[in-house]
Formats: sequence, C-alpha cells, structure tokens
Amino acid sequence: MMACEDEPPEKHCWVCFATEKEDRAAEWVSPCRCKGCTKWIHQACLQRWLDEKQKGNSGGTVSCPQCGTEYSIVFPKTGPLVYFLQQVDRALSRASPFAAAGVVVGTVYWSAVTYGAVTVMQVVGHKKGLDVMERADPLFLLMGLPTIPVMLVLGKMIRWEDYVVRLWQRHSSKLQIFNGLVPGMGRSLPRIPVEGSYGGDHLSVSRTLCGALVFPSVANLVGRLLFRRVTSNLQRTILGGIAFVVMKGVLKVYFKQQQYLIQANRHILNFPAPEGRADGNIEDSNDDSSNE
Repeated sequence: MMACEDEPPEKHCWVCFATEKEDRAAEWVSPCRCKGCTKWIHQACLQRWLDEKQKGNSGGTVSCPQCGTEYSIVFPKTGPLVYFLQQVDRALSRASPFAAAGVVVGTVYWSAVTYGAVTVMQVVGHKKGLDVMERADPLFLLMGLPTIPVMLVLGKMIRWEDYVVRLWQRHSSKLQIFNGLVPGMGRSLPRIPVEGSYGGDHLSVSRTLCGALVFPSVANLVGRLLFRRVTSNLQRTILGGIAFVVMKGVLKVYFKQQQYLIQANRHILNFPAPEGRADGNIEDSNDDSSNE
C-alpha cells in the first residue's frame, strides 16, 4: 500500500487501485485518519479486506495498517431470537475450552483408577485383590488408586544410577584394585570429558512414563522367574521388583562408565597428506613458492 501526502483530485481505492471515474456507482468510504492516496476505499473492497483479516471472527477488531485507526464496524439490528442465539454461541465458545479440559482430566483420572486397580490385582493376586478392594472404603479407593501410577512415575524419575556413576568417576583413582574385574576402573584418563557429552540418556517423558507403567508387570514376571519358592504373590512381586531395579541399575552404571571411558580416550587423527608427498615435501614446496 502506497502513502502520499497530497490528496489526489479524485478518489482512488488503495485495494483495487480503481478511481471514481471507472465505477461511478460504487460506494466509497473513508474509515480512518489517512489522507491522500490511502484516504478512500471502496466499501466492497474494504469488506473483502476485513473478511481476510478477521478470518471468520466477525466480532474481531481491525485497524488501519497505515495510521493504526480502529475501524468502526456497525452491524444491522437483529431480532430477539437471533440475539439470543448469538449469546448462546458466545457462551458455548467461552465454555468449550473448560469443558474439554474437564473431559481430559476426567479421562486421565479414571484411567489412573483403572490402572491402579489392575496393578493391585497383579501384585497381590486376582482374587485377593478383588477381595481387598471390595472391603475397602470407596472414598479410599477413589483417592488411593490414582496415586499408584503417580508414585510409579515419580519413582522412575529418581535417577540414582547417575549419582553412582559420578561417585565412581570421582573416586576412580582409589579403585585400582578392581581394574582386573571391571575394564577401565582406576585407569588414568588422558582428559576429562564435558559432562553430558558422552551419550548419557536424557530424561524422556515418553520413556519415563512407559517404564513406570510397565514396572509392575516386569516386577511380577521377574518374581515368578527368580523367586518361585515364595508363596506370597505380594512378597514375590516386591522381591522381583527389587531384583530388577538392582540388575538394571548395575548394567546401566556399567554402560554409562564405558561411554565415559570411550569419550575420554577418543583421538583425533591428522589430516591425510596427498599421495606421494610427505609433510616435509609440502613445507619445502611452500617455501620455494614464497621465495619466488
């Protein structure tokens, strides 16, 4: 859109660039404080331009892009039924985000309740779990069952392996007697890698959530495989969970330490010289060219 200080002798539309001589039946409007070339515009052109700017929101305000004046938009009077429907539509538009949020929260809550109930039956046994939940207070179940997945996720977020690895790296010089058992333990390193540069796993929301929710099933499975002689399903699941956490932690600590050693012992090679030339020959040729 062009701006000019002097007002032209005839009206000029800054949207379609037509003049009043080209279409004498067109309706003109001066909706803002602009003067000169941008003062006048066709009513129809301005309506189309407003439709593009409002993008379906007919109640939205639009201002002049040149002087910033807000356009005064007047709608025709409507009957009481149309007015009532407009108010209902506005109320629904305002309430719909809160209703959608409530539906999402309710869905998550009842999913957590269902998961908690399934976990209880899986840990203590199907029949015993049903018996416990039937005898328990309904309010206690509605408040307690959803906390089971929450506690599992919070427990999954405790990264105790990282603290073990840091202690290992900090006191590695004192652990030389274990060098034969674990490769790299107690060995002097050529450099200390920057923290986080050796492939340490970052806290992933999806990985943490999946690991936490699958943990009861894994603990139950490990308990059945390693502690078959334990008759109580609850004790077997607890022992299986502890064994799984310990085995996984040991492997994770070892893997992170090996990544640390690999990063600390990396080496950057020299750029390969062209075939048939040594480094000295290249330097000599450079000196000869400089003397010339």
